[in-house]
Amino acid sequence: MAGLATSFGSGAMTNSINEITTDAQLMLLIGTNTTEAHPVIGYKMRQAKRRGAKLIVVDPRRIDLAEEADYWLRIKPGTDIPFLNGLMHIIIKEDLYDKAFVESRTENFEALAETVKNYTPDYVSKLTGIPEEDLYAVARLYATTDRAMTFYTLGITEHVCGTRNVMSIANLAMLTGHLGRPGTGVNPIRGQNNVQGACDMGALPNVYSGYQPVTNPDVRAKFEKAWGVSLPDKNGLMIPDMFDKANSGELKAMYILGENPVLTDPNSNHIRSGLEKLEFLVVQELFLSETAEYADVILPAASFAETDGTFDSTERRVQRVRKAIEPIPGRTNWQTIMALSAWMGYPMNYNSPEDIWNEMASLSPAFAGITYERLEEKGIQWPCPSSEHPGTPFLHASTFSRGKGLFQAIDHIPPAEMPDEEYPFLLSTGRILQHYNVTTPYSMGIQSMWPEEYSEFNPVDAARLGVETGDQVKVTSRRGEITTRIKVTDRVPPGMLWMSFHYAASPANVITSAALDPITKTGEYKVAAVRIEKI
Repeated sequence: MAGLATSFGSGAMTNSINEITTDAQLMLLIGTNTTEAHPVIGYKMRQAKRRGAKLIVVDPRRIDLAEEADYWLRIKPGTDIPFLNGLMHIIIKEDLYDKAFVESRTENFEALAETVKNYTPDYVSKLTGIPEEDLYAVARLYATTDRAMTFYTLGITEHVCGTRNVMSIANLAMLTGHLGRPGTGVNPIRGQNNVQGACDMGALPNVYSGYQPVTNPDVRAKFEKAWGVSLPDKNGLMIPDMFDKANSGELKAMYILGENPVLTDPNSNHIRSGLEKLEFLVVQELFLSETAEYADVILPAASFAETDGTFDSTERRVQRVRKAIEPIPGRTNWQTIMALSAWMGYPMNYNSPEDIWNEMASLSPAFAGITYERLEEKGIQWPCPSSEHPGTPFLHASTFSRGKGLFQAIDHIPPAEMPDEEYPFLLSTGRILQHYNVTTPYSMGIQSMWPEEYSEFNPVDAARLGVETGDQVKVTSRRGEITTRIKVTDRVPPGMLWMSFHYAASPANVITSAALDPITKTGEYKVAAVRIEKI
């Protein structure tokens, strides 16, 4: 979000999911294992491939879609910026870029060109491990295809340079004019249900709903008038900042709703110590999670099946959701929050989720034209500024949200921690199809079929350590150690261990890197140095 907001003025997916099957002529996937992390979208990509669309997969692992790709580029982890700069070097040098788009729709092109001229194919090939001939082929194919869609997920953002990785993807799309039309665009696929909606509604430390900055006095005055209170003029804390201040004693209490940072956040020993030092912790949850075990008070949560309201999908589509059963706790989450607020001295008077939506939409121009009545028929993609507006299937048609698109001159930023003599292997983490985050292990049916972690390990490394599929190994980093079973497979390159973060018995984030992207404070889950020993 931060990267695209800087480059385009808006941080959301630019295009629509159905354009994959109806309009896209080329799909560039970088840092996304779509068929496992987003299987519905992954299936649409397979449909598009069968229709004749070209497919380029850039990933250190041989993911499922790599088997169907026209080009699979096995990139070295943490070298996305050199790769993207290398493509742009070739496109500019061979005069394949969209001059009309660059001249009329963008700014700062000269700075970009000056930077990428240093990223020659030979230099980029040495950094990334991608053969020069593949760099040329992919650069030419992407630049000369009329409608190309780029997709990325956490393989791009979970690095110390994650925001700059996103800006580099935006650079490539602007350079080739792959924006503002169906079947094009820069398309981050959001990792969890309604994470787009949480951001849209202002569940971020620096904006109100509709991405209106808390530091803007006019915006703040509007919300103060609506809510009848005085509001802070400074940004709040990001999650890593919260746990830093919990560990230092500056932050005394937390209220955690539907989140399990003990398993999902990097360097989880730091998370645990922060929770232990809090004076008061409230956790609102469906299960007694690893985080809830630290709580002074646990409040029962209602699931999606017990809730009326809206979800905002990854394509900015606001959709109605209707409860299937009555809330098991006797009230839904918004009612619990409302009751807490009243006890703390600020009564909230909402009778339904529709009341809450109407207030939010009245204060947020991007949602002003969306009503529950309109949502009865079908979901609507924001921005939708008026009741007559049909919604926006793709962004930046004639102008960017910020006016002109901003090229960023970005150089390679290596990972914070790379393998060395003491910790010779590279650990990378992600999701598997069979489990969803850290929630599905509570399902007895799923757990009975996929009960434990099988980390992927290359046959060359396995032979050297004398391990086979099913063996247990101890994995140690500078932050802790865990045990896991391994699966010997050439899906991963030599020197890498890949594992998911779903299992409490093999909690990967005990050993992941403590390094963060300095802009968004996103953890570098994709690169950490570890030592592996057979048990």
